[in-house]
Amino acid sequence: MPQGSSHRVVLVVDEQSNPFEVGCACEIFGGPLRPEIGFPLYDLRVAAPRRSTPMRDALFNVGAPARLDEIDRADTVIVPNRPYVETPSRPALLAALRRAHERGARLVGLCTGAFTLAEAGLLDGRRATVHWNLADEFRQRFPTVKLEPDVLFVDDGDLLTSAGSAAALDLGLHIVRRDHGAEIANHVSRRLVFAAYRDGGQRQFVERPMPPAADQSLAPALAWAQERLDEPITVADLARRAGMSTGSLHRRFRAELGTTPLAWLTVERVTLACRLIEQDTHGLEAVARRSGLGTGANMRALFKRHVGVSPANYRRRFSQTQPDNIHQR
Repeated sequence: MPQGSSHRVVLVVDEQSNPFEVGCACEIFGGPLRPEIGFPLYDLRVAAPRRSTPMRDALFNVGAPARLDEIDRADTVIVPNRPYVETPSRPALLAALRRAHERGARLVGLCTGAFTLAEAGLLDGRRATVHWNLADEFRQRFPTVKLEPDVLFVDDGDLLTSAGSAAALDLGLHIVRRDHGAEIANHVSRRLVFAAYRDGGQRQFVERPMPPAADQSLAPALAWAQERLDEPITVADLARRAGMSTGSLHRRFRAELGTTPLAWLTVERVTLACRLIEQDTHGLEAVARRSGLGTGANMRALFKRHVGVSPANYRRRFSQTQPDNIHQR
């Protein structure tokens, strides 16, 4: 995807849309210029069935500049979401989404937006997720969808869905990472003051919500590890640095970060490897060593699991030495 991208994202709002997810989409995909990057990532348009649209519980109205026909010119469509999923979506919207899908546009459902995509018949036989509190209702209404209720988001190629509320940020940053690479996604996440990648799924939120930030007692240990990712850090090393037993460390990671110490280390190392590959100053075996992933074979396996492509394919897409290093998949 080139700098000053012409990739058009159409954010569709309708009656009772949730302001939070609308705001997340605007923050990630909107703005004529990303000051932390120096060029716009997307061409965002907001569309609605009418000029003035009441948001959830009539909290306020949104005056969208475009109508539903804007969907016919979109490369990516973010579909409406609303808390009252029993209310059917308007037929004109569903028809526009089907047309967009038929011509190859990417469709994104944030939170209850999965209901909108399923109503259009686009999720039949496909993978998707939705807010955990609505999983049972979703299964009953759309039994042919392969629902994955425990994850933060699902990327099924041209159809992407996120779990509840804040997972809209996770999916949005994933899309930026998929389109523009890890370095730019990290720039965007830092501006949002949000983790570029949260390991784990939404199951952790069913029983007890995760605190918004790690306890300060863990922060020094995490910072210490991030400065030494190329070294053979063990869970025992992290526990000693945090001043607790390995069992307590595991419980603290689960409660505060929603993952395990080893999984956190792996994600940090894969992210570092992505950045090293984008800089393109080291061979892949050297990247594996410098990021703490060990061997090229181990790095390839972890890239396939966490990034979805091989390190070589990632380099072809995002290397800074390529003449068109930022492009669409």
